[in-house]
Amino acid sequence: MELLKRYLARIDFDSYEDFYANYAVNAPDNFNFAWDVMDHLAETRPDNTALVWCDEKGAEASFTYAEIKQLSCQAANVLVQAGFARGDPVMLILKRRWEYWPVLLALHRIGAVAIPATHLLTSKDIVYRCDAAAIKGIVCVDEEKIMAAVDEAEKKLKQNGKPALYYKAFMRSVHSTGNPSEKEKTAKGWIDFKSQMESAAKDFSRSAAINTSGDTMLLYFTSGTTGMPKMVQHNFAYPLGHIVTAKYWHQVLDRGLHLTVADTGWAKAAWGKIYGQWLCGSAVFVYDYDRFVPAAMLDVITKHRVTTFCAPPTIYRFLIKENLSKWNFSALNNCTVAGEPLEPEIYERFKESTGLKLRECYGQTELTVTVCTYPWMEPKPGSMGKPSPGYDIDILREDGTSCEMGEEGQLVVRTARRKPWGMFEGYYRDEELTKKVWNNGIYYTGDMVWKDEDNYLWFVGRADDVIKSSGYRIGPFEVESALMEHPAVLECAITGVPDPERGTVVKATVVLAKEYTASEELKKELQNHVKKITAPYKYPRIVEFTAELPKTISGKIRRVQIREKDEAIS
Repeated sequence: MELLKRYLARIDFDSYEDFYANYAVNAPDNFNFAWDVMDHLAETRPDNTALVWCDEKGAEASFTYAEIKQLSCQAANVLVQAGFARGDPVMLILKRRWEYWPVLLALHRIGAVAIPATHLLTSKDIVYRCDAAAIKGIVCVDEEKIMAAVDEAEKKLKQNGKPALYYKAFMRSVHSTGNPSEKEKTAKGWIDFKSQMESAAKDFSRSAAINTSGDTMLLYFTSGTTGMPKMVQHNFAYPLGHIVTAKYWHQVLDRGLHLTVADTGWAKAAWGKIYGQWLCGSAVFVYDYDRFVPAAMLDVITKHRVTTFCAPPTIYRFLIKENLSKWNFSALNNCTVAGEPLEPEIYERFKESTGLKLRECYGQTELTVTVCTYPWMEPKPGSMGKPSPGYDIDILREDGTSCEMGEEGQLVVRTARRKPWGMFEGYYRDEELTKKVWNNGIYYTGDMVWKDEDNYLWFVGRADDVIKSSGYRIGPFEVESALMEHPAVLECAITGVPDPERGTVVKATVVLAKEYTASEELKKELQNHVKKITAPYKYPRIVEFTAELPKTISGKIRRVQIREKDEAIS
């Protein structure tokens, strides 16, 4: 709480209206999360738990704030000795290993640019990122497939006449056997980062010119449902934008334990696995797994007595398929959901089993919590909630005029009067793309929404995903929500298919629950089910069953891939 008093004008609010009008952040000109937050916590509560980690193989570890500070100082010494300094871009491919946290903080300490990345990248992906961001070094997990992809990428960079990687380091896991393969890796130009970190000095002094708050701290490559990934640029003040995330959305507890289900390669990890949580004094819980098993996740949540939990709808979709009465959720105080719209069916099933109301939120890698269901608000299942403080939200028609209540339009953020804390600086090295989405004091999200009579916002779909059929505009989310209420449907995606009479017809691509079998009878049953729940004209005239849906490497459904496939066939 003492940190919040340092950075917030007020902490407690009487209502959503009070919160929206009076929430304000006070930030210094050279804010640095590692020095100003982590070190403060290490000094004022050195023995308090900062990070609790476990993996699917049974390994466990726990770290205090003092220990995290020391580890990050050791990692900073390794990086400085290797030649890294302020402004140098370094990619981290560390999955959910606990080492991610001290290495990320070490990059903050020296004023470098951290580029978190997923372990699913191919050598082609790595080449693109290295070239686009002028990446100087990579620290990755000690997995042969990932290291081979990095080696192949470095080879291609050299062949293309691009600068080679200055630095390659691998991070030994807790399960490493110390066999000769470690020496072979080092011989190929790889540095054993963990070994060097363990022998490095435990103190690291702050330079007077580490950074300004406006310097670039993070670059995130968006997974993108279309086109090449964009480089989202966040500055050193970005962590302060996530006080709202942790304090007022996650509602983390001082000395509590928060779990956000996200790989460290994605911006959601910045939302839920470090900045806002530590600013609020909550420990971060990390469950490190390669294969998601719902029962196993429920086991670790209840065993470790997680107090607050956040996950995408997909996770909840699988959790409610379990017999939740087998687990004790008494430690859980609040559960949240983001990433994609939540189907009301999931909300109701989870509430029945746990007594907890899922609180939704909307945001983007470019933004922070933009629209949210805050503590003073009653959740409306399927609604994103209301605008966050600092965000001047509007809904625009194609002609740029504001929509009326109930009218669908594109969600925008007006920034002429104020720029929200944590909003991105632009797309790195791409001024043209930045101006395309952010011009004349308006940032265009690309998402279609509408507002109800209580000023709650409802997601319709990406602008490119909205279907126009026989003069009607049909958002995919409403139809997907209707389908999800049928027990046969595990996942689904709604897209438009070209049609000579109607222009476009609605198509449902469906992944069935394991106890159901595809048939013509089931297709008709699903179509009739949708007709009963929503306007009949929205029902899917085409139903296709599939084993899995095409997704980005961050797990978002790629409806564009389904559309492209159908257009190629037609």
